[in-house]
Amino acid sequence: MLNLVAKIYRTLLPESLRYKILEARKAGKLEKQKQEILRYYDTLPKNQLTPEIEEVLSYLRKNPLHVFPYDFQKKYNPRSVDVGTGESGLKYVLHEGKKIYFKRSWPANRIQDSYSFLMCEQHMDSPHRYLTSDFNIEDNSVVVDVGAAEGIFALSLIEKIKHLYLFETDEEWIEALQETYKPWAGKVTIINKFVSNKNDQQHVSIDAYFKDKKKVDFLKVDVDGAESDLLEGAQQLLSGKDHLQLALCTYHRQQDEQVFGKLLRSCNFTVSPSKGYMLFFYEDFVAPYLRRGLLRTSK
Repeated sequence: MLNLVAKIYRTLLPESLRYKILEARKAGKLEKQKQEILRYYDTLPKNQLTPEIEEVLSYLRKNPLHVFPYDFQKKYNPRSVDVGTGESGLKYVLHEGKKIYFKRSWPANRIQDSYSFLMCEQHMDSPHRYLTSDFNIEDNSVVVDVGAAEGIFALSLIEKIKHLYLFETDEEWIEALQETYKPWAGKVTIINKFVSNKNDQQHVSIDAYFKDKKKVDFLKVDVDGAESDLLEGAQQLLSGKDHLQLALCTYHRQQDEQVFGKLLRSCNFTVSPSKGYMLFFYEDFVAPYLRRGLLRTSK
C-alpha cells in the first residue's frame, strides 16, 4: 500500500513541488534538532560553556541548523558557481585555475551545490579545514588521500607533491579523478579499494599496501565512520619513527576525537583538534552534539 501511495505521489506532483514538500519536512526536523541542542546546553552549568561552545549557541539562536554553525558558510552561493563540460562529457568547475571533474550522472545544479559546500568546508575558519599555515604539505611529499571523492584536497598542491595516492571505491568518482588528474598522471595512483584492517579483493590495509612502497609523508583520512578500522590496519605506519603528518576526520562518531587522540598520542604524535565544532546531524546525533571536524597530528 505504501509503495502504491509513493508511486502516485511521485507521478502526480511536479518535481519542484515534491522538492518543496520534502524540504519543508526536513526543515521541521532540523528545527526540532536545533531546539534539542539548545535545551541540552541550557541545562549545563555556565562554567561548562567554553567560548567556542557559546559561539555555536549564539549562532543557533539566530539561524537555522547547519553542519557548520558559523556565519562564514553564508558567503557561499551555489548558483554563482560556473560549470563547464569537458571533451569527455564530464562536467567540471575551475578550482584555482585547474579543472576539477564531477560524477557523470550529476546535473549542473548538483555540482554547484557540491562545489560550494566543498569551498565552505575548507574555509579558513571551518572546523573541517585540513591544512593551515602551520600544518601543511611540504615540498616533494608522498601524500595519501583516503576517501578522495572528487579529489579537491590535493589538487591545489599537486605541482609540489612527489607522488599522490588516491583511495576511492565509487566508480563514478574514479572516472572523474582520472580526468581531473590526467595532467599529472605520472605521479598519481588511484586505488579502487576500501582501506581497512583486512586485505582481500575489496579491502586493503595501509600497512599492507605501503609495505614495499615509498615512505608516506602525509595521510588524509575521511572515510565515513570507518576511520577506526583504517587506523587498526596502519599500526606499523603510525608507530614508526619516521616523520609523518595525519589529518584525520573525527566528526562521524561522537567519541572519535577522544579515542583517536589517545591512540595517536600513544604513538608519539603531537595532536591538535581543528578549531570550532561541526553539527553532524545525519546519524548517531546524541548529546553533547558538538564534534570536532578533525585532528591534525604530526611527529
